[in-house]
Amino acid sequence: MKEKIIESNVENKLSLIGSKFPQIIVQTTQGIKEFPKTYAGKWFVLFSHPGDFTPVCTTEFAAFAKKQDKFKKLNCELIGLSIDQVFSHLKWVEWIKDNLSVEIQFPIIADELGELATMLNMIHPEKGTNTVRAVYIVDPEMIIRAIFYYPQEIGRNTDEILRVVKALQISDKNGVAMPADWPDNDLMGEEVIIPPSTDEKVGKERTKKYKCYDWWFCHKKLEE
Repeated sequence: MKEKIIESNVENKLSLIGSKFPQIIVQTTQGIKEFPKTYAGKWFVLFSHPGDFTPVCTTEFAAFAKKQDKFKKLNCELIGLSIDQVFSHLKWVEWIKDNLSVEIQFPIIADELGELATMLNMIHPEKGTNTVRAVYIVDPEMIIRAIFYYPQEIGRNTDEILRVVKALQISDKNGVAMPADWPDNDLMGEEVIIPPSTDEKVGKERTKKYKCYDWWFCHKKLEE
């Protein structure tokens, strides 16, 4: 019988953007990790995959590993997860290193009973017991800031995940919003959007201070 490897003080409920990440203890390829203690003061990206030793998942892990330094520069850690046993994770990491010359230096959670995956809506009832391709971006306050889901057939775009982490941090620091395709938007390039004014007077004053399409649609160059 499999042992219970995940402890939590949170009841199962729908996890949404803005929700608090659950307090949990998990078994990983790098030992026991405790949330939020282990990642206090850090951002992290938790991503689930359907299974070890599968082609698409292998390409994803190699891609994440190659960008780990870029995530770290943003004070952001990477964490993988599936319902495979920790021994399977370890052998898979070894295979990736031996055959692809890529070293996986981030931990992979062995959620054998699917408890954390169920808590975070990572198991689709019509897809069996395997975890889907989900991504959770969590800030240093343990608030879930972004959630992505990808179909089993399509590997994730790690550049996009990195972009979202960076954009969230800049938004938090500067009180701004990012346009589509930032930092390469067709209308304003790398500039950022100033949140709409709550009254018309302030809005009109903004048109004298910033570049605007209208009083409710202003943008500016991001200050260094």
